Amino acid sequence: MSELVDIARRVISEYGDEDLQTLVNALGARGVDGEMKNLIFAADGPKPQIVLPDSISNTIRIVKNEKYCLVYDRPLEDRGLSWSDLVAWWVHQHPEYANDPTRARVSLRERLRRSLGDNGAELLVFDAYTELGFDLPALIPQVYLHYDPYSLAELDGVGRLTRQRMDFLLLMNQRARAVIEVDGIQHYARQVDAMSPRRPGSAWVADPARYAPMVAEDRQLTLQGYEVFRIGGHELRDHAAGKAMLTDFFARLLSRHGHLPPR
Repeated sequence: MSELVDIARRVISEYGDEDLQTLVNALGARGVDGEMKNLIFAADGPKPQIVLPDSISNTIRIVKNEKYCLVYDRPLEDRGLSWSDLVAWWVHQHPEYANDPTRARVSLRERLRRSLGDNGAELLVFDAYTELGFDLPALIPQVYLHYDPYSLAELDGVGRLTRQRMDFLLLMNQRARAVIEVDGIQHYARQVDAMSPRRPGSAWVADPARYAPMVAEDRQLTLQGYEVFRIGGHELRDHAAGKAMLTDFFARLLSRHGHLPPR
C-alpha cells in the first residue's frame, strides 16, 4: 500500500493529476485540510501573548514578547516549506545577508538552534536533520499550535489545551505535516521527594494522568491529518547511535513523501 501511495505522490508532483490525488486521499495518505495562516515558532524568550482581532478571517496579532519569536508570513507552496523558502524569508528580514547566502543560512540555523536552549536531545534532532542537506523541507522548531492564555487555576477544572507548542514541524508535499516530539521523562512521570520512605532513592514515578492528555492530543492531531512521531529521550542518550537512528528515520520519512529517492 505504501509503495502505491509513493508512486501516486510522485506522479501528482510531476503532472498534477487530480484523480490521482483522490486516490492518495482514499488510501489514507492525505495531508491537512485548509491553508496555513499563522506560523509562529522558535521563541527564545518569554512566551508570546497573542490576540485574535478578527476571528472571522482568523487574523492574529502578537501583543507582547514578539521580539523573542519568529513569524513566517508568506503563502505556503504546494511542496511545503523548504529551507530555501525559509532562508529567503530570513534574508528579507535581515537584508545584511542579501549578498551572502552562506552567512544567511548559518545565521538562520543558529537562531533556530537558540530556541532549543540547552536541550541536548532536541539539539541532536535538529543537527541530525540539517546534515541531510539544504534542498529539503525545513525542520521548524518550537511551533505554536494552540495559544492558551489561562492558567490551570483560572480555568477552574475546565479542560486546558494540552500541547501549546510542538517540538518540531515539517511541512511537506501535498499538505503533509509531520510533528516530531522528543519525550523526556517529564512527559510520562512526575518528580517526587528522593528521600521518600516509600520509594527510597527514586526521584520520578510514573504518572498516567500526565501521559493520557498527551496521547489524546496525538489522536486529535492524527485525525486532522497530521503525522505524529514521538522520539524517546532515552533513544538519544548515546550520541552516535541516536544520530544514526535519526538520520535513518528522517531519510525514510522524507522518502515516503517524495522529497528523497525511494528507499
